[in-house]
Amino acid sequence: MVKARGTLIGFTAILMWSLLALMTAASGKMPPFQLSAISFAIGSLPGLLLFAARPHRLRLLRQPPKVWIIGIAGLFGYHFLYFTALRNAPAVEAGLIAYLWPLFIVVGSALLPGERLRWHHVAGAVAGLAGTVAIVSRKGISFEDQYALGYGAAFLCAFTWSGYSLLTRSFGRVSTDVVTGFCLATSLLSLICHLFLETTVWPAGGSEWLAVVGLGLLPVGAAFYAWDYGVKNGDIQIIGAASYAAPLLSTLILVASGFAEPDWRIGLACLLITGGAVLAARDMLMPKRSRQPSPAE
Repeated sequence: MVKARGTLIGFTAILMWSLLALMTAASGKMPPFQLSAISFAIGSLPGLLLFAARPHRLRLLRQPPKVWIIGIAGLFGYHFLYFTALRNAPAVEAGLIAYLWPLFIVVGSALLPGERLRWHHVAGAVAGLAGTVAIVSRKGISFEDQYALGYGAAFLCAFTWSGYSLLTRSFGRVSTDVVTGFCLATSLLSLICHLFLETTVWPAGGSEWLAVVGLGLLPVGAAFYAWDYGVKNGDIQIIGAASYAAPLLSTLILVASGFAEPDWRIGLACLLITGGAVLAARDMLMPKRSRQPSPAE
């Protein structure tokens, strides 16, 4: 029951991340590191309010340095590399490479204690990857040598997030409260990058501010708390394969909101990603029944 609940909570992170593109598009022209700094600051507020209401929980922040290094490297490192990739390579190709992380999680889970990698986990993840390719390649896709820096950053981005997720699993006894600290540190580091690399641009009106707040509360806030709990307590292989639903749901939301045009590839992606997720979750959806001994036995 705990594992199923953890898996479902992990799914909520994927659902929230599907809102990332829409809310980012609606937030205006704020540069990425500035947006990251503000969003992660907002994302830390629920945790800070909890600490204010229950000060005794502050003791849960006393963790070994490796927990803090992995957590901050995961959240900030992923976003730093992702923004670097988008600055130095076309968004389609960079996004596709960066979205190798679900496949890395599924395959890498075989190294975790108590986990067994089965054929349907890998097949489900590969089907999800194929669906993602169908989504991002709607306007064509090509890889050129001049964008090698961006491609490399995108690959490191995928490796960073998958590594963070898998290592988080090994810290199962570490409270999800520490994600508040990870968000605060990521906000501060993003602010430093913004001050050195970007020009400040503030939202133009109330709707853009609302989108920024929404980003901080959901895909750049609550989603990371849900992901932390999910990968620690749920089926990480199923969660990893199901993560490919995020770009599909994101595209469907953009189409429904008028930010993107419908395309036949979306239907193909639906079949591949949904089928892959069901295949990866075969053990949970169709658990094997233990054989009952016969009366003669």
